[in-house]
Amino acid sequence: MKNLLVLALAAAVAAPLAASAAPLKGSQYLSQAKVGLAQARTIALAKERGIIIDQELEKENGGLRYSFDVKVGKIVHEVGVDALSGKVIEDSIDKDTD
Repeated sequence: MKNLLVLALAAAVAAPLAASAAPLKGSQYLSQAKVGLAQARTIALAKERGIIIDQELEKENGGLRYSFDVKVGKIVHEVGVDALSGKVIEDSIDKDTD
């Protein structure tokens, strides 16, 4: 039973990850990040369960962060994940989407 629960949870996390093939903007900063892209995506999708439609690794305000646009239904959320600590530093509705 426990194995079935773990398998179901893994599938639930992997499906949105596989469904999104958005290229990473800012990949030149990956060597400076302590949190990998896959882990940052998992953190963002745990905060907003949807599909990542855009992703970027950027230097902002002296720090390094991943920025994900996560589509949940018809609403797009911008979820920021600190690339050094893995903490969610932003979760807002992106008003700049079409």
